[in-house]
Amino acid sequence: MPIRSPDNLPARKTLEDEGVYVMDSTRAARQDIRPLEIGLLNLMPNKERTETQFTRLIGSTPLQVNLSLVRITDHHSKHTSEDYLNTFYQTWEEVREKRFDGFIVTGAPIANIPFDEVRYWPEMIEIMNWTQTNVHHTMFICWGAQAALHHFHGVRRYRMANKAFGVYRHRVLNLRSPFLRGFSDSPMIPVSRYNDIERASLNPDLEVLIDNPEIGISMLGDEKHRAVHFLNHLEYDNRSLADEYERDQKAGLDTPLPANLFPGDDPAATPENRWRSHGHLLFQNWINEIYQTTPYELDRIGR
Repeated sequence: MPIRSPDNLPARKTLEDEGVYVMDSTRAARQDIRPLEIGLLNLMPNKERTETQFTRLIGSTPLQVNLSLVRITDHHSKHTSEDYLNTFYQTWEEVREKRFDGFIVTGAPIANIPFDEVRYWPEMIEIMNWTQTNVHHTMFICWGAQAALHHFHGVRRYRMANKAFGVYRHRVLNLRSPFLRGFSDSPMIPVSRYNDIERASLNPDLEVLIDNPEIGISMLGDEKHRAVHFLNHLEYDNRSLADEYERDQKAGLDTPLPANLFPGDDPAATPENRWRSHGHLLFQNWINEIYQTTPYELDRIGR
């Protein structure tokens, strides 16, 4: 897997231990092809874990990828040191003049806050608008997807009576979508959210690609904005939901046991991963579609 990540990034050791090949600068320079430029705007508090999850999936391709880790400009993380961020991340202000073949906007643990009350919402608006001029295709995840749907389409969200939490079977509605090639009809997908979007507020520019009538829409295509919106978490690793459950229990929250995660619903058992293959497939398809359609000259992206 020829993904080129920042030198000495801790995720590199984890991925190499898993058998994922991370390309060094010397070898990358010898390949007579243009690498894809992929950016990851990481809004999650545990930066290292999140970047490892996404790097693992972005790396499941034979194409050479340059990965840029990006963070909000005027935001100080409580969970990641400034030294770490300064070493491995660029602020959006530092990359705003760059162009990317693909860009990912992650979720953020701020589901209870109205969009316009989020401290960095003005910069988020700038970033979302910037994807229309400097990015060939964008993948918005979880809160990032809700934010983009609200900003670009006026899609309304609402607080659910109970947290959707676990691994649920969904239905693929368009197997002909280039992003869903090879998907099974009813993949299992990790879900962890308090909010859902109102179906009645969707407009014809949005295509529902993956759905669950009880848990909610999982994936929407947005051709007008060269984007896909994925409201759930195929990037999660084996322990993501389990660790979230344990964290909530320690905090005294009444979070239910994640559905369909532990064998026999025994939280002491090892979680069973039922979504790994579809996570890899989604990102392979996304990167392949970008490769097939992006301009060779980076400065033509967004024109």
